[in-house]
Amino acid sequence: MSKYFGTDGFRGEANKTLTVQHAYKIGRFIGWYYGREHRCQVVIGKDTRRSSYMLEYSLVAGLTASGADVFLMHVTTTPSVSYVVRTDDFDCGIMISASHNPFSDNGIKLFNSKGEKMDDEVIDEIEKYIDDEIPELPLAQDREIGRASDYSAGRNRYIGYLISLAMYSFKGKRIGLDCANGSAFTIAKSVFDALGAKTYVINNKPDGFNINTNCGSTHIDGLISLVREEQLDCGFAFDGDADRCLAVDDKGELVDGDKILYIYGSYLKERGKLEGNTVVTTVMSNLGLYKAFDELGISYEKTDVGDKYVYECMNDKGYILGGENSGHIIFSKYENTGDGIVTALKIMQAVCGKKTTLSELAKGMKTYPQILKNVRVTDKKIVLNDEDVKAAVKAAEDALGTDGRVLVRPSGTEPLLRIMVEAKSKDICLNYIADIEKVVRDKGYAAD
Repeated sequence: MSKYFGTDGFRGEANKTLTVQHAYKIGRFIGWYYGREHRCQVVIGKDTRRSSYMLEYSLVAGLTASGADVFLMHVTTTPSVSYVVRTDDFDCGIMISASHNPFSDNGIKLFNSKGEKMDDEVIDEIEKYIDDEIPELPLAQDREIGRASDYSAGRNRYIGYLISLAMYSFKGKRIGLDCANGSAFTIAKSVFDALGAKTYVINNKPDGFNINTNCGSTHIDGLISLVREEQLDCGFAFDGDADRCLAVDDKGELVDGDKILYIYGSYLKERGKLEGNTVVTTVMSNLGLYKAFDELGISYEKTDVGDKYVYECMNDKGYILGGENSGHIIFSKYENTGDGIVTALKIMQAVCGKKTTLSELAKGMKTYPQILKNVRVTDKKIVLNDEDVKAAVKAAEDALGTDGRVLVRPSGTEPLLRIMVEAKSKDICLNYIADIEKVVRDKGYAAD
């Protein structure tokens, strides 16, 4: 793991762990790095956080000072930046967002010219420049100084692209959309309205502070209530930058990322279009998903947590479907990163194509009770290497046997230890989580 950049960019509390100085230096390095042989061109998007504006301006200052031209998409989704980078031949793309985190956090996500997560080699050099481990970079002079300009047209082209992906009209479908007061607040409705759906939209009034607050894919209860009260066909909840999507079916039940992989994986297999007969998952996917895939004869790969690792596996082996149970789903025929709105469109494709309901499509997968406990710790690496902690984890694994599993891992973006247990009942899960957490706290590793 890098010093500043985790699995999903440089993320931290705005003006504390992620400052305008960091943003400026990132811009300075990128403008210089990609502009050594030609004038660098960079596209930038941001979410609705109040701090996104100051980070945007700091990035622009650094980039233009290094001679880059900057194109501003303004408030838009992370996948739209990825899309525009690769289709409009930009050198680099930057998204300012802390995804599903609270408004006080923010982040900087970097994309290469293919719209993929930035290469580790470049990230390492950026971090060296932030820490003054490489010499100061030359400033652009005279006519070489860069400029910034509006590029909202790129966002509009992305909306058109999303509409073009739909294979069916949604006329007659009543669909709920929870936009998390984030980047999807105008885009999602535009797409579903254009496809003929009757949309019921909540949490689409961002004020800079309410992004992800009791809404979106991390707080699904609001969408569940909407679907049940209005008797909708289904609903979709996005996170702050709309690279995640969770669904709610016609019965008001959650359809998480694992069930989405099951639904679309089986849909593709039935049509003979599941490349390699394989779906890529992470180690956090539910046992129920694997049992359901086994019954269907679908193979699967397991990667470390992070859509970056899912995409790398898909790209290396030619698979076209993968994702996380959190709702990061990658459809590599259409995008090089997770895209919440594409995910919603593909779910609707399966519903319309099979002329059935979302609840009917999801019923073939039975989810094992899974409980995740986040424990804030002083040092993730030390906790994971502690022999007593490892012994507590092994004891739980031995007791569960084939009837469950235990996964203890560090967060890629926060100082958290994530303790996950799957078992036949919630009580069993809670008991083993409590056993492991007690050891962590008794050893003095807890920071809360």
